[in-house]
Amino acid sequence: MKNLAKKFNPRLDQIEVSVIRKFDEQVTNIEGIIKLTLGEPDFNTPEHVKEEGRQAIKDNFSHYTGMKGLEELRYAASQFFEKKYHISYKPDSEILVTIGATEAISASLLSVLEAGDKVLLPAPIYPGYEPVIQLAGAEPVYMDTTPNDFILTPAMIAAAMAEHGEKVKAIILNYPSNPTGVTYTRAEVKAIATELKKYELFVISDEVYSELTYAGTHVSIAEFIPEQTILINGLSKSHAMTGWRLGFILSNEAFIKEIVKVHQYLVTAASTNSQKAAISALTEGINDAQVMKKEYIIRRDFVYKEMKELGFKVAKPNGAFYIFAKIPANCIQDSMAFCVDLAEKKALAIIPGIAFGKEAEGYVRISYAASMENLEQAMTRLRSYIEQTASI
Repeated sequence: MKNLAKKFNPRLDQIEVSVIRKFDEQVTNIEGIIKLTLGEPDFNTPEHVKEEGRQAIKDNFSHYTGMKGLEELRYAASQFFEKKYHISYKPDSEILVTIGATEAISASLLSVLEAGDKVLLPAPIYPGYEPVIQLAGAEPVYMDTTPNDFILTPAMIAAAMAEHGEKVKAIILNYPSNPTGVTYTRAEVKAIATELKKYELFVISDEVYSELTYAGTHVSIAEFIPEQTILINGLSKSHAMTGWRLGFILSNEAFIKEIVKVHQYLVTAASTNSQKAAISALTEGINDAQVMKKEYIIRRDFVYKEMKELGFKVAKPNGAFYIFAKIPANCIQDSMAFCVDLAEKKALAIIPGIAFGKEAEGYVRISYAASMENLEQAMTRLRSYIEQTASI
């Protein structure tokens, strides 16, 4: 029996717990630490949503729903996405309720990928995609967007397709982006869609931050190429419902018919109580994100200004709640070493860029999903650290 631990799936050898989580745990016991690490709203779930959850428990909604989720919720989701983003999905056959966007990502990728496939990803990118790709025996292919202020272009896609050809099965998009906060205009989304339409590949578009688009309106790529798109969204960011674990896959009927098979064997169905609460989020709370968004803009502007003054190079984000910044030249350039040193000397925790791939080395990510009081203290500590580093 002592050798059983050596008999796990060998593909797990390629996978580690994310640097984000490991670093967060590493610094959590530092006395007085201010953590601007995890991508989680600091707001509470809206009261009307919580009340629906409480009522669901009282009314004994404690049994399985169907695999796709409550019919009433899928109808509410259909209405929400049509009103918000002008994309139309049939609630009975084109919407699948998942346990957060994370399960939606896993179910989608495991449905699509085979060993030997390749998947295009714009880098830097959230580290939750690569491990699932590798578990499927596929290979991630990164398109470096750092020279273009983190904006993916049709030319980048064309170059990647020319190099990797028929082995490319899918592309993953994530916008507004984690970690950079950048997003795309209508013209940019349309141009990317026009390029992607040239190829027979799945477009897995993670738009979970869509409601946190600051200037203009979020434009889903599903508006332009619905026949290729597997759209992922959820309520964690828009309604401060991370712990409720409620997400969606929206796609054409043929795709949903296949993805639901993987979804069923992964989780059976999403939490019934969470689904009941989510109905209120999508109907009564259709604009709940607006209150949070106004506060995030104030915080973004403050952190952006402070970091620019300290010598960080920053592409001003237009969505999500992250600042992604190039470490000043007079500081430690190894992002992990920089962040460890900052945490140990100034009790401030931010995420090293290497967590988002080798293209992100030399950068750091700050989550401004925190109170202004904490952000002001954080910037004071960061200023002190940078000034002391510069004087050495």
